[in-house]
Amino acid sequence: MVFSSVQFLFFFLPVVLGVYFASPKRARNAVLLVASLLFYLWGAGELVALLLCSILVNYGFGLAVGAAQDRGDQARAKLLVGLDITVNLALLGYFKYANFFVAQIDDLFDAVGVPRIELGSIALPIGISFFTFHGLSYTVDVYRRRCRPLRSLVDFGLYMTLFPQLVAGPIVRYHEIQEQFRHRTHSLDDLADGASRFIWGLAKKVVVADAVAEVANGAFGLDVGERSFAAAWLGVLAYTLQIYFDFSGYSDMAIGLARMFGFRFPENFNRPYSSYSITDFWRRWHITLSNWFRDYLYIPLGGNAGGARTYANLLIVFFATGLWHGANWTFVIWGLYHGGIMLVERVTGWRFIDRAPHPALNRAVTLLLVAVGWVLFRAPDVHTALDFYRSMLNPFSGTSTDLVTLGLGRRNLVVLLLGSAVFFLPRTVAFGRLVEYSRAQWVDPARIALVGVALPYTAVIVISGTFSPFLYFQF
Repeated sequence: MVFSSVQFLFFFLPVVLGVYFASPKRARNAVLLVASLLFYLWGAGELVALLLCSILVNYGFGLAVGAAQDRGDQARAKLLVGLDITVNLALLGYFKYANFFVAQIDDLFDAVGVPRIELGSIALPIGISFFTFHGLSYTVDVYRRRCRPLRSLVDFGLYMTLFPQLVAGPIVRYHEIQEQFRHRTHSLDDLADGASRFIWGLAKKVVVADAVAEVANGAFGLDVGERSFAAAWLGVLAYTLQIYFDFSGYSDMAIGLARMFGFRFPENFNRPYSSYSITDFWRRWHITLSNWFRDYLYIPLGGNAGGARTYANLLIVFFATGLWHGANWTFVIWGLYHGGIMLVERVTGWRFIDRAPHPALNRAVTLLLVAVGWVLFRAPDVHTALDFYRSMLNPFSGTSTDLVTLGLGRRNLVVLLLGSAVFFLPRTVAFGRLVEYSRAQWVDPARIALVGVALPYTAVIVISGTFSPFLYFQF
């Protein structure tokens, strides 16, 4: 079940909201836990057992680590948190990376004539990267005394499974919302603000991301001999817009849904395509993931230790960032590509965050670097990515591609042009946050437009069945 589906919009969400607000306050966490498990069961089926296992493992380790610290047994607490990390990474490694690593070993075995390893296909549970990171950060934070271990299994299960963020984030750390499990407010304003944010995210996904996806799919689906220089760059532009509107739209929807139930989630995007550098980009794109790797990998490795150690730490983090996104060399290279650019920015002093000597130029160069990197992210393998880069570099490549083949009809062309406005807007303009929190005079008319125009239009598209799954569901 996805947020932009008939089942969710017209059945699941209204029923859950009704049952939730009809229930006494002490039962509302349990209501949300049951709803979240049903939400996951709908899409993952029997793999919900892995999610339940993750809940029990991390709940138990959290209690054990807290008990060891209360006794002053720091050595045991350290051992327990190490075991918890090992178990979580082992589960993630098996389900997400076993087939990938075995394939690499089989390639080596083929080269030397050794029999291949027979490993059947392993189903990838949706959202495993997200709920594994939730569990890991919880136990580590208990060890670091950033939070006390949860005694209530219902509350902990809800933290792990809360359906707005369960399958594609944001990555919400327990210490950020711990008080909200016991004390959170509900009001008509919360419901209206959350609904506005949700509708805005739904429009970004259904109206913009799914439309430009047709253009991106058309360009990336061409054979190398057919893909022209113009088609390649048009495909890159379309995918650059698609992945932003798709993932930021999902984050808007998750934040809005959480607000409707009284939770305040951290922001996950802050106008990333207005960045002055790649360093700036990663402070604005998938913010919760960047913060997670900073706090639980980069700093423990030594962080800004100075010299070669800092550069090595940076590359390790971006190697892990790439691998986190998928079991494919394209993601690994994409991560190292960003890490390498950030390393160059540190060496040269190009790390502009708040100000840049030539803002327009800095934004243009950064956007170009990001867009070029998205080719690796989108391509199914390294060979396809290299072929795509050849088309981008050769003005005489391929043949003159028919625009219809690229899915560039009138509607998609208009959406592509309107979506491109995100490249030029001021860095401080984030409509989703403004429509949720601002009390400016223009906000009420904007909300009326969202409810009266955007919602019916997106509903028609959803009912027609033309939406596509969120990109980050595969991670």
